[in-house]
Amino acid sequence: MTSRLTSHSDLVAASAIDVRAAIRDGSYTGHTAGLAAGKLQCNLAILPERFALDFLRFCQRNPKPCPIVGVGDTGKPNLPTLGHDIDIRTDVSKYRVFRNGALSEEVTDIADVWADDLVTVALGCSFTFENALLREGIPVRHIEKGLNVPMYRTNIDLVPAGRFGGQMVVTMRPVPEAQVAQAHDISRRFPQAHGAPIATGDPAQIGISDLSQPDWGDAVEVRNGEVPVYWACGVTPQNVLLDAGLPICITHSPGHMLIADVAEDAETTILKTEKTTN
Repeated sequence: MTSRLTSHSDLVAASAIDVRAAIRDGSYTGHTAGLAAGKLQCNLAILPERFALDFLRFCQRNPKPCPIVGVGDTGKPNLPTLGHDIDIRTDVSKYRVFRNGALSEEVTDIADVWADDLVTVALGCSFTFENALLREGIPVRHIEKGLNVPMYRTNIDLVPAGRFGGQMVVTMRPVPEAQVAQAHDISRRFPQAHGAPIATGDPAQIGISDLSQPDWGDAVEVRNGEVPVYWACGVTPQNVLLDAGLPICITHSPGHMLIADVAEDAETTILKTEKTTN
């Protein structure tokens, strides 16, 4: 592992392959918001095979917070439909390892905990559509400020499957009131990245008491003339996995995503890739 450190600003113009390389060699361990523009970013859930079918059922029943974009083979650390050289053990800047329903450790490499019965599930991430918002002139405050997106627990119940269930987690972005409808229309074009917002306006309507106190990520200012807009968040399955009390499961740390080689319009790209490889 290298001792040379790379900053977020050093990687803003880098390719997905180069960002993963910096993460893999240990020179970058920060968040991935705003990196590899135009490429799909993925949330991760890695769990034992005996629980994977129920978890996939749960994701299928809750596609807004848990849009499936890739599934690995049992015991294999690669995700060939998302990138030919991906090694899921090293290519995420920070992981969380949970054991028996409790956070065990937060690490930058999971080679030591990888096992032959583990299955990787990649889920779409809202970072993907942020690039589209920016291209259309809609500000994204946490990227402007170099922060992680604010994430909040809500009171929105999920559809359960087996031992998996709970409440949705959302991300929040302040949007100028005149651009809220446009932001809705842009993000709904990315169903594999959580799609359209699930709520706008008063945070209390979805069980959030204080926008200045996110459960994960960094607080951002909601300015005069702006409306808080909420999207389903890929941290949702982390909470669900935690509550399920599995003997072991591994996720990305909030804001630290797997960056894929496929385009951010992943729904079409992934289907084409799977047809080619089957």
